[in-house]
Amino acid sequence: MQVLVLYYSKGGNTKQLGEEIAKGVESTNIKAVIKSTKDVTKKDFQESSGIIAGSPVYFGGMAADLKRVFDEFVGVRKKMENKIGAAFATGAHHTGGKETTMLSILQCLLIYGMIIVGDPMTASGHYGVACLQAPDETAASDAFKLGARVADLCKKLQ
Repeated sequence: MQVLVLYYSKGGNTKQLGEEIAKGVESTNIKAVIKSTKDVTKKDFQESSGIIAGSPVYFGGMAADLKRVFDEFVGVRKKMENKIGAAFATGAHHTGGKETTMLSILQCLLIYGMIIVGDPMTASGHYGVACLQAPDETAASDAFKLGARVADLCKKLQ
């Protein structure tokens, strides 16, 4: 069993947050496959029990390259039904659209037929994990918790 942590990262902050999420996935003895939008394949989607997708904020939504992946992989959409989906985001300003970015990602995951979860109540209990620029200690902890939550839910659905 594996969970795909998919991200687009121009400056490295989103990648760093994704790496913290992957640590949470692996803490449950489930394999985390961390891939950028340029390296991910349809096979990665199909072989994953869950996808946690992340992006920096671009005009209040996900980066075009992450959207491109969802658009190009639409052919595997029916194979993604009932898998777990979650989102994460990074931004350069404290009010800069991180929640709307996560919602844009969650919309794609819903259209793929996935079961959507936010971060656990022990984190923020909201749409997913987000941080301002590079993840600080709180964001890293919340990311770990989101990864573990998704992985635990994947086990329960198996």
